[in-house]
Amino acid sequence: MFELNSAGKVLMLFGIIIFLVGGLFVVGGKVPWIGKLPGDIYVQKNNYTFFFPITTCIIISLTLSLLLILLRRR
Repeated sequence: MFELNSAGKVLMLFGIIIFLVGGLFVVGGKVPWIGKLPGDIYVQKNNYTFFFPITTCIIISLTLSLLLILLRRR
C-alpha cells in the first residue's frame, strides 16, 4: 500500500520541479539569444506571425541530454 510518507516526498519533488521550470520561464526572457539564433524560423505577414525556434530547441535538447548523461554516470 502507498504510504503517506512516500506520497509527501513525491509531492515535494513535483513542487521543486515546478519551481525550477517557473524560474526558467522568468530568466528565459532575459537571455538575449534565446529564440534569435540563425536557423530559428520567424515569418511575419499582415495579420499572421509564425515563429518556430528550431535551432534553440536543438541546442537546449543537446544540453539537457548531455547533462542527464553526465548525471546518470554517477
